Amino acid sequence: MVTTNTTRMTGAIKAEARDLSFYYGDFKSLKGISMALEEHKVTALIGPSGCGKSTFLRCFNRMHDLYPGNRYEGGIDLKPDNVNILSSDVDPIEVRMRIGMVFQKPNPFPKSIYDNVAYGLRVRGVTARSELDDRVERALKAGAIWNEVKDRLDDLAFNLSGGQQQRLCIARALATDPELLLFDEPTSALDPIATGNIEELIGEIKKNVTILIVTHNMQQAARVSDYTAYMYLGELIEFGETSGVFTKPERKETEDYITGRFG
Repeated sequence: MVTTNTTRMTGAIKAEARDLSFYYGDFKSLKGISMALEEHKVTALIGPSGCGKSTFLRCFNRMHDLYPGNRYEGGIDLKPDNVNILSSDVDPIEVRMRIGMVFQKPNPFPKSIYDNVAYGLRVRGVTARSELDDRVERALKAGAIWNEVKDRLDDLAFNLSGGQQQRLCIARALATDPELLLFDEPTSALDPIATGNIEELIGEIKKNVTILIVTHNMQQAARVSDYTAYMYLGELIEFGETSGVFTKPERKETEDYITGRFG
């Protein structure tokens, strides 16, 4: 059973997993996870490879729906309207409009810098050039890359460095004003300077969006997150405020992992 060493969350809850299990065919990958995400906070998922972190993360934008044989049990409620985003009545496309995602490796589209950021806006029906210009600029500023690309918006996104491409992907995700942003190992392919830039950016954008991040880097989790969840073999072992989980974990399994005796 999960232990929690956090006091009651003081802010509003943005999303809440309720007894969430997930199956790849007959294999039960997630086992009854219940966990809330506080609004405008960063929640980090840590644990050894294969423990279910990315599987859990991808439940939030229904990415598992893209492959046959996968199924969910339980639910994820998105607040404040209390919509169970795993319900068969809810369109996964609508879910992905509300919940953005940034992947492990930068994945810009084979388009210009401008068209990368404008893509989601156009899908949503924004066609006026003036509005597109304003929202692309706003997103690039939010992604902390505007000053580097403002004079080259027609250049191919592939011409950017790896760190710039990842910030462009963050800007692309932010352009449609998501309520929740998922990060799956967003700095694992980046050098230390680019990693520092992304971590600083996460601290800024959480003012406007709730963040759930998977990371293998425990130092990164300690630096960027407000809450940390330790997972092992598809179970949520411990969840709480990051300062408490890292300095005074309540479960021996958590302590062993954090101190390097396991994992």
